[in-house]
Amino acid sequence: MVSNHSRIVDRALTRLKLRQLRLLVKVGEHGNIQHAARDLGISQPAATKMIQDLEIDFEVQLFERTNRGVVPTVFGEALIRHGKLIFAQVSNAAQELDDLNEGNSGRVVVGTLLAASPTLLPRAIKRLLHTRPNVAIKIVEGTNEALMPALRSGEIDMIVGRLPSHRHRSRIEQETFFDERVMAVAGTQHPLATATNVSFEQLKPFGWILPPIETTLRRQTDQFFIKQGQYLPTTVIESVSYLANRSLLRSHDLVGLLPAHVAALDIEAGLLSAIDWDVPFGGRPVGVSYRGGSSLSPAGSAFLEALREEAATI
Repeated sequence: MVSNHSRIVDRALTRLKLRQLRLLVKVGEHGNIQHAARDLGISQPAATKMIQDLEIDFEVQLFERTNRGVVPTVFGEALIRHGKLIFAQVSNAAQELDDLNEGNSGRVVVGTLLAASPTLLPRAIKRLLHTRPNVAIKIVEGTNEALMPALRSGEIDMIVGRLPSHRHRSRIEQETFFDERVMAVAGTQHPLATATNVSFEQLKPFGWILPPIETTLRRQTDQFFIKQGQYLPTTVIESVSYLANRSLLRSHDLVGLLPAHVAALDIEAGLLSAIDWDVPFGGRPVGVSYRGGSSLSPAGSAFLEALREEAATI
């Protein structure tokens, strides 16, 4: 007896066409069949029939009509999500063939968070280039909230940095490399730059540079502030730009929160000062997130191994 899963797989392999998936993705983007059809250069009746054919083949309703257009059902959302992943893999395959044709030994797209940028990532890239000098590497910087959807859709191969909270772990594998603590930093001109045993009371009069609201570190910071008598900083600058943050710290009496080894290089160079305050929150593991070993190209697998080897030395 043929299972329902086997029947669906057989229908997907024999009846599903890439143009149908493209249409589904476009309808999901626009929430409107007419606009999606226009983007693809087909008529609205043809687009509607393509969707109806899919619904008949898979015996599910893919979209619900509203007075503003159409909204994907749970079945539509699932098929759209997998469609995006398929197109990302096709794009990656084309890019890899192009790289190989130009003499490059593969391609890796890496998402990075601040915690990995100054030390782990450059070391791993150096190790990879030693064994694969012609590999093409693309680095995309951002927060987990921005990078995780790109990882799940196949636009990037892996994310290196502070590991995200559990809400991001569905269909994602994670490896922890080391634990990172957070430290408070300021410009060398700051009144507390040379003070010892700094208390939070001494920090209260100053403005803060904080990560975006959607990050784990920001949520931890806000929770700590609430516990300190509903403390509200006089000034809050929200930024993930390390270069901008460093410049602001050096030109204003602000307090910043940074992963310890990220700040270490600038502290050693005399560009920033460590504030002698033991930050009671923010410590999290640093590692790599990826969709699984089978999703990685040979170059991606080689880079993952380079990360592991370099992390062991930190």
